[in-house]
Amino acid sequence: MNKYKFYNFIKRLGLFLLVIWTVVSLVTILIELVPGDPAVARLGEQATPQQIRAFRERHKLDKPAFFFSYDSENGFAWNGSDNRYLEYWTGVVQGDLGISFDSDRPVLDMIIERYPATIKLAIAALIVAVSISIPLGVLAGTRKNSLIDNFASTFALLGICLPSFVIGPLLVYVFAVKIPIFSPTGSYYPEDIVLPAITLGAALSAILTRMVRSSVIEELGEDYVRTARAKGLSERVVIYKHVLKNGLIPVVTILGLQLGVLLAGAIITEKIFNWRGIGTLLLDGIGTRDHRLVQGVVLIISVTYILANSFTDWVYRLLDPRIRLS
Repeated sequence: MNKYKFYNFIKRLGLFLLVIWTVVSLVTILIELVPGDPAVARLGEQATPQQIRAFRERHKLDKPAFFFSYDSENGFAWNGSDNRYLEYWTGVVQGDLGISFDSDRPVLDMIIERYPATIKLAIAALIVAVSISIPLGVLAGTRKNSLIDNFASTFALLGICLPSFVIGPLLVYVFAVKIPIFSPTGSYYPEDIVLPAITLGAALSAILTRMVRSSVIEELGEDYVRTARAKGLSERVVIYKHVLKNGLIPVVTILGLQLGVLLAGAIITEKIFNWRGIGTLLLDGIGTRDHRLVQGVVLIISVTYILANSFTDWVYRLLDPRIRLS
């Protein structure tokens, strides 16, 4: 590893850690500002003061939340190093995301159980989006202003305008109620992923269709396309070997960025279809004021988002070795 690569690695690692720290810290501040007591939310209004005190001591809720605290009478006060924020990050460095307030289980174990289901759904949604957008975008780009181009534009507009909480119930009504082909909810059988994947991948396929169409139209006007045609190459070879390869670079950018969006958007989709992923886990944590669970899920989603962007940079170099990462 030369000096430039080492510097680039250290810079990326620093940015990686900074983003993770910023996102989780902001979420921590927000959940601390939400009114209500996690002990009361977990034990109920009928809990005795002794039970509430024992719960708060077990989960260390009796400690200050941050280094500083504020009240209207005394103003700002320094709490020292004995606070939940520092304790949480000390645990994260050691691979401990804390204990769930609601289930008394390690948060990391709960995420490990649910995370594969969310990744499976996100990958299935990507497959749906790519399978629709690339063929449709290429056809629309090579047949500009034709019937197929108008259809692709209409499809893209509908896909962008219709949110997942509209598409999901609509698919359930058609393919689970009127035409009972699929189960309306659940994540226990292979076919259960079809409707959630289509719901989650619909908006992405619309975005990618427009991107592929624009890229194909732009690349068809380049000099290398005329040269390839002059050499006698078939139109299929020109489109799929040359035009599409160069046109996919901006598409890969969108794919890399949208993987994190898919994970975030999966929260709604998972709730609609009762898909047992980290999206429903996050909603459960918010509903029960389970601070450690919310922090853990947000941390994992942030790490996944950054890794997806790093993978995108790597794919760039496969598509075009001339691209130099700065």
